[in-house]
Amino acid sequence: RFQACVYFASVFQAMSCGIHYLASVFMAVTPNFVCGIPGNVSSVLFYNSSESSIEDTWTLWTSTDNYIVVQLQNGEIWELNQCSRSKREVSLDLAYEYKGNKSIFSCSDGFLYDDTKWKSTVVTQWDLVCDREWLAKLIQPTFMLGVLIGAVIFGDVADRLGRRRVMWFTSAGQFVFGIAVAFTFDYYSFVIVRFLLAMVSSGYLVVAFVYVTEFVGIKARTWASMHVHAFFAMGIMVVALAGFLVRTWWVYQIFLSIATLPFVLCCWMLPETPFWLLSEKRYEDAQKVINIMARWNKVSTPCKVSELCSVQQDDLVSGRTGHNDTSSTKKHNILDLFCNWHIARRTITVWLIWFTGSLGYYVFSLSSVSLGGNEYLNLFLIGAVELPCYIIACIGMDRLGRRNTLIPFLILSALICVLIMFIPQDFNILIILANMAGKFSIGVAFGLIYLYTAELYPTIIRSLAVGSGSMMCRAGSVVAPFCVYLRSVWIFMPLLLVGIMALLSGILTIMLPETLGKPLTNTLVEATEMGRNKKSCSGKTPPAHSGAALEKIEMFGQETVSIEK
Repeated sequence: RFQACVYFASVFQAMSCGIHYLASVFMAVTPNFVCGIPGNVSSVLFYNSSESSIEDTWTLWTSTDNYIVVQLQNGEIWELNQCSRSKREVSLDLAYEYKGNKSIFSCSDGFLYDDTKWKSTVVTQWDLVCDREWLAKLIQPTFMLGVLIGAVIFGDVADRLGRRRVMWFTSAGQFVFGIAVAFTFDYYSFVIVRFLLAMVSSGYLVVAFVYVTEFVGIKARTWASMHVHAFFAMGIMVVALAGFLVRTWWVYQIFLSIATLPFVLCCWMLPETPFWLLSEKRYEDAQKVINIMARWNKVSTPCKVSELCSVQQDDLVSGRTGHNDTSSTKKHNILDLFCNWHIARRTITVWLIWFTGSLGYYVFSLSSVSLGGNEYLNLFLIGAVELPCYIIACIGMDRLGRRNTLIPFLILSALICVLIMFIPQDFNILIILANMAGKFSIGVAFGLIYLYTAELYPTIIRSLAVGSGSMMCRAGSVVAPFCVYLRSVWIFMPLLLVGIMALLSGILTIMLPETLGKPLTNTLVEATEMGRNKKSCSGKTPPAHSGAALEKIEMFGQETVSIEK
């Protein structure tokens, strides 16, 4: 009962991470627009349609190559393009086609935007179009850069100051910075505050993952850690709902930030994890938390911290008795991930899977609003399809194995990317369903790689392997927005890149060893042997830990996976 309350209270705030990660899909929309006009309009012409105002022509707008012809009250006739305007030298009668001389001018009077869908976005607020379009395209990548930096900073701070304090700060920071974004006065302050929001959002997701892992029992740990991502997906669904209800960007941002206020008000009630308290030798505080857990769970004889510490000390002594190998105290670095050919090949494959999973995840999510049809429903479905995919991932990992689940879903996502290219653009429903299938398959692979990476490497470099993989994951999230922008080059370019990466990852995964039902390895020698290679990384073969110590390692091996999307 205690663990369930702590778990759901913690992962509820993970929804805010999904909210802020994907908020820009509607906040930074670029609507149809043309150059502003230097006077009052008397008549408007768009192809063969004559309208009384420019606003009436937006329903007829079909391409960025379109232009609008307007006649001013002083008799001047202008052609309004998106990034320039032309004044006709000979103003005879109003006609759409004109072969005479024109004088071309810049858009010094600003721009006119289509506000039929969105009353205001950050693009229309600060005219992030034409020569300033690149600023709009930097909004999501700079946010993802903040995600990368925040994960590194707050992950380390949580180990030093405790999980609870960091969760307090980052959850409050999400609310404060989320509200502050709505009141920024220019583009640069907007990007800076969003960058800070990305840091605290990423920091919360990192620490929340560790927090729930340290509280949840071994039997439920895989499912519990996997479904932290399910609450992230629910945040994406909230973004779709908020975008449908609110069409002014700053009101939309406030609405999204207020959605997580309940957790901010009650997060101070969450206790510190006994694991961290024990690591800091705060035994009395740890015993208090254990006693509270016992009362909630109606356990009549709660365990004593003194007994746990004595057992742990005995295990450590028995694990070290009988050998003086200095490799156990050796400081390891990233080069140990490339100590021999088999470990190096494993590292390259794992990094590629991390990068591909993140790239595909965000490409499918960010591009969902450009699939045609109702963009709000598209994003909602792209988020909803994640909920069953994590259930399938958990079942597949336990029944088929890690590798045997990962390979088919990576290859399936590649095949779906190719399939989408052959679907006619008029079949909107079929395209949306195919994109949902692609998000589903890449989501299974993306969720599975967390645990699989921890099991592929020995204890001495496990945390290093998972940490380096998560860095590749975040690199993929930074690249993903730029990949989506390649739609302007070729509409299927993002899918082609994701498909190639997924296919390559799926093929290379065949060479990885299966880890289902196998004990966690403790040395580089054991990890290499798991890959069917007897060549070791060092001259000596460190003896394995004792049975009790090995059992303890297996119990807490997953706790090193302190990472996020």
